Amino acid sequence: MAAPVIPSSFQIYNSYVEDPKWQIKFTTIWCSGLALAVAVSVPSLILGLRHGRSLKGITGISETNGYRTAHSESDSIEPPPTRRRFRRSVGAWNALISPVYWSPPKLGLNLGQIIVLSAYLAAVLVCIIKDAPLISNPNRAGFIALAQFPVVFLFATKNSILSLLLGPGNGYEKLNFMHRMAGRAMFLAGCIHGSLWIRNHLQYGLSVLGPQKETSGVASLALLCIIVLTSLRPVRRLFYEYFFVIHVLTYVAFFVTICYHTIYASPWIFPPLAFYGADVLLRLFRYRIKDASLTAQDAHMTLIRVHNCDDGWLAGQHVRLRVFFSNRVLESHALTILSAPPSISCLSSPGLILAARTDGDWTRALNNYTRKEQERLQINEKCEGDSSAFVQVMLDGPYGGSSVDLGLYESVLLIAGGSGITFTLGLLDDIIGRCVKLGRSQGERTRRIEFTWCIRSFGQIEWFAPMLIDIATAASNSAIDLHISIFVTCLCNPEAVPHIPNSIVTLSRPSVQELLKDFISLPPTSETEDMIETRFDETKKWQCSGGGVAVCASGPESLTREAQNAVARLGMTMSMDVGGIALHTELFTL
Repeated sequence: MAAPVIPSSFQIYNSYVEDPKWQIKFTTIWCSGLALAVAVSVPSLILGLRHGRSLKGITGISETNGYRTAHSESDSIEPPPTRRRFRRSVGAWNALISPVYWSPPKLGLNLGQIIVLSAYLAAVLVCIIKDAPLISNPNRAGFIALAQFPVVFLFATKNSILSLLLGPGNGYEKLNFMHRMAGRAMFLAGCIHGSLWIRNHLQYGLSVLGPQKETSGVASLALLCIIVLTSLRPVRRLFYEYFFVIHVLTYVAFFVTICYHTIYASPWIFPPLAFYGADVLLRLFRYRIKDASLTAQDAHMTLIRVHNCDDGWLAGQHVRLRVFFSNRVLESHALTILSAPPSISCLSSPGLILAARTDGDWTRALNNYTRKEQERLQINEKCEGDSSAFVQVMLDGPYGGSSVDLGLYESVLLIAGGSGITFTLGLLDDIIGRCVKLGRSQGERTRRIEFTWCIRSFGQIEWFAPMLIDIATAASNSAIDLHISIFVTCLCNPEAVPHIPNSIVTLSRPSVQELLKDFISLPPTSETEDMIETRFDETKKWQCSGGGVAVCASGPESLTREAQNAVARLGMTMSMDVGGIALHTELFTL
């Protein structure tokens, strides 16, 4: 005779049996979404592997003690013909995803990221609420909070397998928005779990503090609150060094207290430890201690030239830099490499060059130290002109980079605001060098480049004028039409503007949307009549060939958001007409 079955309406909810099932369901949901993202990125990954971009720099900066031989007939080589089927596929894909670039003000997120975060939050809430008696037994929220651990660390580590699988240009800085959302979802679930249990204990007269489980639970919730509150953007921007120290100490303490609180935490602790351990191991391969020379351009900009670095990075990537000077040895800061590797670079003095604009305590101290050292060297050595201050530095990287390979597109629009030029200048040096110096050895199709820089004063042009002159000179004798536009928003000293070939300086603030529209329709405006006619015919041919347009913008949030919205507003039809518009933005913020 079979045992009687208790009706479901009278069964007691067993959270330790049912809630772990919802942890598995939630993990299955986000892993499926991640697998879809990786599948979509497979073509980009394959292309990056084929061109040597995907794994570039995985073992750090290298010293080759020699340069590659420049192509002897690079100036006479024309761009290869565009394969129509390939270009149509790329153009259709870029046109399809262009609406997701739209970005509302203040959020710092585009539409695609908002959709991803909304879906993730919806999955968290459904897994917490669905068929769960939260008022009487809020354990489900606690279990879902534990399930956030792998997501938090997967999207936080600098050396993540995920960055490799998603292809070039998808470094930790691009994935960090998911890390923040997972942390806030953990905080939300933890607050639901903790507050409802405290309510139940107060309702039934039970002690909230005292027993180990309750005490460790309250301590875990308190630590989680500290982690989230000190991670808010104003705190990160104003007190980054304090934020970093507090962040590390509190998440270590949180790991300990949560393991004391519940035995069910252990399985969810091991994946984060594995992710973090892999990150630390790979960093050991990327650390370099090098000699470097510092040059203060003025009181607002310091150039850092790292010696004996010939390869191991891509244009647009950045490093974490630690300069051994004064009492600032323990501080490291992210700086973009503003030059291509010497085998590609068009600069007269190639190498690994960084630029630190005076915009905080560390950069101001570095600039002051450099100027004092230069003055001391000039007095002691009685040398004429500027001299460089020599220091030792530690490099960690490279990381990040551009998700768009400019060589795949016939037209390139580079837009920078202020110190954001360090990103676009590196890309410009790279694509000109690949086309001119290496003779389009990887089939680069780039014919036309518009380089736009928005600055506040004419004096800032001097920061990078020698480099722009080198690159413009290299491009002037090739099949590439390079035009440099500098927009100055403050009337200062226009007589101090240096002469850069094929460039124009304008006293205004440009509209990125108008720049993009003019660029893709392109009648040049500042040439002689014959030149206008000739270049218009060439441009018309380029546009009709559907070779695609690559747009890269870097600088403050207002500029990158404007670039995203400009591409999104063009619409699918116009994007398809030019062969698709690819976009990469680099936001200079914490």
